[in-house]
Amino acid sequence: MTKRNYLYACVFFSFVMLGQAHAQQDAQFTHYMYNGLFYNPAFAGKDGGLSFSALHRSQWLAYTSSAGTGGAPNTQLLSVSGSLDKAKLGFGLVLVNDDIGPTNNQEVNLSLAYHLNIGRGVLRFGASGGFFSSTVKYDELFPVNPDPNIPQGGRENQINTQVAVGLMYDRSNFYVGASSRHLNEPEFDFGDGAFGNRLENHNYLMAGYRINTFALFTIEPSILLKTVSLNNFSYDVSVIGTYNKKISAGLAYRGEESASVLLGYSLLRDNSLRLGYAFDLVVGGLEAKSPTSHEFMLIYDLPQVSRELDRVIQRTPRFRF
Repeated sequence: MTKRNYLYACVFFSFVMLGQAHAQQDAQFTHYMYNGLFYNPAFAGKDGGLSFSALHRSQWLAYTSSAGTGGAPNTQLLSVSGSLDKAKLGFGLVLVNDDIGPTNNQEVNLSLAYHLNIGRGVLRFGASGGFFSSTVKYDELFPVNPDPNIPQGGRENQINTQVAVGLMYDRSNFYVGASSRHLNEPEFDFGDGAFGNRLENHNYLMAGYRINTFALFTIEPSILLKTVSLNNFSYDVSVIGTYNKKISAGLAYRGEESASVLLGYSLLRDNSLRLGYAFDLVVGGLEAKSPTSHEFMLIYDLPQVSRELDRVIQRTPRFRF
């Protein structure tokens, strides 16, 4: 079996035909620690102000089959997050485009979070709702055993609603959050009720801690635990060091899949523009993958403008105030 057939068979028959399979269906990111809103709606407004994020991931770069064509996953993410401090609310918008072989998935999600002050920390409750669009490109499908019931060309698309909930506790240098995505588990039968493919419920637990050390240097370990319908578990773990809030470097590991190096640099005087890059070296399943993946990230935090009015003493012949 060629790598192309192996990949397409896994993608199509697990995602389209075998709706009961419990494989990870959500996109994955090495920069998960900077894109918590994708996993958990309670992250909406976590850092205050208004923040914009853009990310591109090329997984298994230069993947080619014996026919000389590709099909490797590539993913784009756009997000906006902000807060309404007086109302103790956070809001967010996430857009995702995920291509893998003959399938394309797109998401649009709106999030709202309520922030409750508890002691020195903040407990955040979040919920999101949106749309999940799935498309099958039959002209790019090469099954190992062709089925006459599968079209030989064209595309089919279905759109369903999806909902998610989450909570998070944040104490400036520490946070932990839990969330559940695709609670309603929408189904995509692509016009045939016999194919009851289900978008499985995905659950996440994310935690991070910032350690302030000497000479403006901080260390931030974090972990992301993932499970699909509580039937299988995987994890990402990372440690990132940052100097003077400007230069960062770190290492990450995705269980049984890849080891990664992360680099970051902040631009502008207030460090409001951040560039990030991640290099993944695949260590598992190399028989059906190319050995490297690459991820590029751009984050812009809109500076918070505050106007302070200084009270000036005014003197007149009659009054002084």
